[in-house]
Amino acid sequence: MFTPRIHRGRLTRALVLENPDPSLDGLLEAVGISVHRETDTPDEARLIALIREHRPHLIYKRSRVEISEAVVQAAEDLFAVMLCCIGDDSVDKQATAAAGIMVMNDPRSNGRSVVEMVIGHILMGARRIPDAWTETRDSVWKKSATRRYEVKRKRLGIVGLGSIGSQVGRAAEALGMSIQFFDSSEVAHAVGATMEWNAVGTLDELFRTSDIVTLHLSAEDLRGRSNQNIITKEHLLQLGADLDDESPRVFVNLARGFLYEPADLLAATEAGAIRQAFVDVFPVEPANTYDSWANPYRDDARIHSTPHIGAATQEAQPRIAKKMARTSRQFSHHGTVDDCVYAPRRRIDVASTAESPHVLVVVHSDARGTKKAVDDAIFAASLNNLQSLHRDFPRYGIAYDMSVLDRALTDTELNGLINDARLITGRKDAIRAIRQVTLE
Repeated sequence: MFTPRIHRGRLTRALVLENPDPSLDGLLEAVGISVHRETDTPDEARLIALIREHRPHLIYKRSRVEISEAVVQAAEDLFAVMLCCIGDDSVDKQATAAAGIMVMNDPRSNGRSVVEMVIGHILMGARRIPDAWTETRDSVWKKSATRRYEVKRKRLGIVGLGSIGSQVGRAAEALGMSIQFFDSSEVAHAVGATMEWNAVGTLDELFRTSDIVTLHLSAEDLRGRSNQNIITKEHLLQLGADLDDESPRVFVNLARGFLYEPADLLAATEAGAIRQAFVDVFPVEPANTYDSWANPYRDDARIHSTPHIGAATQEAQPRIAKKMARTSRQFSHHGTVDDCVYAPRRRIDVASTAESPHVLVVVHSDARGTKKAVDDAIFAASLNNLQSLHRDFPRYGIAYDMSVLDRALTDTELNGLINDARLITGRKDAIRAIRQVTLE
């Protein structure tokens, strides 16, 4: 029998993994959330043991620890996974949604750090700075302008014009570059049109007509299809193909390691199609600094690698901690959901205009009749629904429902809600999670 997660009041227990900024702990404790921080990066078995020991309401992590179905099943008290990063591909979102667990991230706080690193790579690639470093370190004096370029009037191709991609475009434009982009999102096209940047219809066209290409794609597209290997060997071999030979032909990836095959990038540099490449992300990355790992580009001096440090700055990490602490407070104290990865950029909130201190939060199946069971339970309890907000996440088969009531439901009334939802829908998991929150 599926058992819904039920909790009254605020969330009070957190498990912190992967060493987000230490300030996070104090910020969480200031809003009533006790913290257990695990300094090592646990494997699945260790994580399950930690969950059973500490019974967290909230898990905080970055991009390495996998939240698998087995982890979700062990985390009976868990109500949210809080990602101290942008990427959400380390979470089995179907499993978390099936259990009524929300997943929230921070899509903005590390943007500036990533943008600065991309611009640095563009400049270093255009001027062949890494080559000069190596030669000079080896006491070789090669003062030459050969294949060294200004970026002014060069064409930058941006794959993915989201928050970071658009910031890169603005910074590059300030350096005198012309900007073109490829993105399937209508929002991205609206942003590009406002900036008067050129939207190209295919990746092939973008690669062929760009001096420099930088990737800023998420793990999945807007329809939930994986972006794995979206960049092909043919794309990489065509970088700058329509331009004359005096083109920097630089490739930058600070987005995802699986957007192309490492062997394809190696083939493009070996063929001379890409003259300088800068890679901060890899298809396989070690969980800990002491784990063994093999860099697939270690034998190619034209591919310059860094260990996923695009967001690793003294400024970005405290910003992320503050953002996640604010998001946690809103979720714990009010039931508010902000930056949920099930529907990016969507905020679900009634607390700011609530006319009563009692908020009922229900995560339920989006099967026909489930919402009716929630409303019927409120009516049967002779309660007034003073305000409500309902959001469906059809891709994950769940909905998030908030109701402002003139009193909290009793345990008997909650059980009636659960049983009615099962009866109406024929689903044992019709109700995934219930919280009753008393507003401040």
